[in-house]
Amino acid sequence: MTVSAGHAPYPDGANLRKWFRARSARGYGVSDVDSAEDWEIQNPRISFWGAFFTILRHNHSLRLEFIRRRVSRSTVRSMNKHFFEAEIGLYPMKDLTPEHIQHAEQLIDLTFTDAERALMLEGLESLRQHYQSLRTVALPNDLFPAIRFDPEILGGKEPPIYPPAVEPAEPPLAPPTTSDDLAFWSVSDLGRWLRQGEITSVELTTMYLERLKQYDPQLHCVVTLTEERALEKAQQADKALQAGEDYGPLHGIPWGAKDLLAVRGYPTTWGATPYKDQIIDEDAAVVERLDAAGAVLVAKLSMGALAWGDVWFGGTTRTPWNLNEGASGSSAGSGAATAAGLVGFSIGTETWGSIVSPATRNGVTGLRPTFGRVSRHGAMALSWTMDKIGPMCRSARDCALVFATIHGADDRDPTTVDKPFPWPPDVPLHQLRVGYLAADFEKDYRGNEQDRMALQVFREMGIALVPIELPDYPIEALQFILFVEAAAAFDELTRSNRDDLLVRQVKDAWPNFFRLSRLVPAVEYIQANRVRTLLLAAMDDLFSQVDLYIAPSLEGNNLLLTNLTGHPSLTLPTGLAEDGLPTTVSLIGRLYDEATILALGQAFQEHTEFHRLRPPVFYSAGPGEGTTG
Repeated sequence: MTVSAGHAPYPDGANLRKWFRARSARGYGVSDVDSAEDWEIQNPRISFWGAFFTILRHNHSLRLEFIRRRVSRSTVRSMNKHFFEAEIGLYPMKDLTPEHIQHAEQLIDLTFTDAERALMLEGLESLRQHYQSLRTVALPNDLFPAIRFDPEILGGKEPPIYPPAVEPAEPPLAPPTTSDDLAFWSVSDLGRWLRQGEITSVELTTMYLERLKQYDPQLHCVVTLTEERALEKAQQADKALQAGEDYGPLHGIPWGAKDLLAVRGYPTTWGATPYKDQIIDEDAAVVERLDAAGAVLVAKLSMGALAWGDVWFGGTTRTPWNLNEGASGSSAGSGAATAAGLVGFSIGTETWGSIVSPATRNGVTGLRPTFGRVSRHGAMALSWTMDKIGPMCRSARDCALVFATIHGADDRDPTTVDKPFPWPPDVPLHQLRVGYLAADFEKDYRGNEQDRMALQVFREMGIALVPIELPDYPIEALQFILFVEAAAAFDELTRSNRDDLLVRQVKDAWPNFFRLSRLVPAVEYIQANRVRTLLLAAMDDLFSQVDLYIAPSLEGNNLLLTNLTGHPSLTLPTGLAEDGLPTTVSLIGRLYDEATILALGQAFQEHTEFHRLRPPVFYSAGPGEGTTG
């Protein structure tokens, strides 16, 4: 093989070991080679070379010199070839041939001539070498690409500015009948009870910690209890209130975080075995904002591994409505814990349904804000152009109170914006132009009866519903945008073969989709995002006709489409289906107009009791198909 000028290939593994030790002694990391040899002693099945390549992967300077001194094939055979190929990605590959190109043509549905293939060979080899060079650069999960999605690419969008609503004085709260009753109170009621001096934040926090410990063996919704931190924050909240310092409606309220939000001093596992011991030495932006508002973090809650589904390394998170059923995901623990009265509220995230789906399965209210409304700093990146963070609560009003705290610009997340959120707004509900996806509501799906009844409630509220249709584009075909970005975010996991450590190893799981996405041409990814621009334009046209619209939460193309365009969504419980599991509808708003959908959602919940249903196993008031309170 060709060797760089002035360098000879390493003839065998023994000399390479000497080279590694010599370079370590020159300041590349004196302990590296000793660490590798210690690893070999402790893990004989992995071998020195397994440790060597793992260390090399994290030592950029050492890695570059190693690359410049290309290793001979015989040396590679004497080492652990698997680790060499996986960790370094620079094992000399076979020469490309026109037949390789011809096979690749079948994957991209194109055909080239023999002459065209011959012209491509040298360039493809060059590209392959470029890929190898780029793989020597360490790219942490939180590093943004130099391209970003902007929902305002076709022009600036500002939410409507409503005058502030005059909220009527609330009657005194009746004492809770039991601790179970108190556990299901809304954020606003818990806050009033605190301010009336009827309970302390420490007492509330202790109650929720006890419920988390009691019920987690059934729900599998807790990854890590943050008990020490929680009790300290609760004591601080109580002292502040006693001193007349009130940080706002979340002051002293216990909450749970989806375990992709970093919390200093605690593991941030992303629900996945390869990261179960990962500790990120900072607090996520959302955690910082909630800390500043006096809220009390009591637990890091389960998520489907790397934000897919409800299966994580600790098992399957269950819905409190049926312990034989999963909680859906990927914000599985956030949905289950909120529904079971184990936290005052929780934070979830969504890329494609990860707030809407568990909100539906667990019967809670979930707000997926406009893309860019909430900082993702300190959160696991799955798709830089689609990830969003939002609250999962027991009412629309609670979602508004949490969102008012966590939204806003953050220099550490370049996609964030500074837009107003007027709450509570005086929205003239009867003047709203409200659309609904008539064709989707007519389909035969689980919960369609409850959803149609919900439409009737809106009509009885005096809302004139207008049938609408979504833009006619191949929405489903755009889903690979998410998968390509996710494959990039976890590129190293795939190349190191550590994706084998993930629990789910089936066709519809991340390991397979990470591999599939490696074969999506970059041209197709760009073209799909250009179609996305057309979608934004079409949605602008749609929202010139309506102020918001109602959709079945999980039926049709609405869920994927609005995640691609970044529009906000509010998921509202509508009752229980025949199988005993909750049902929901979703309100979709204009970009940055969370206030309107939250105001209409709150009005809907003032006319219904669906959001007050409590799973009987977790509420002592008695059996039934759902107790209200």
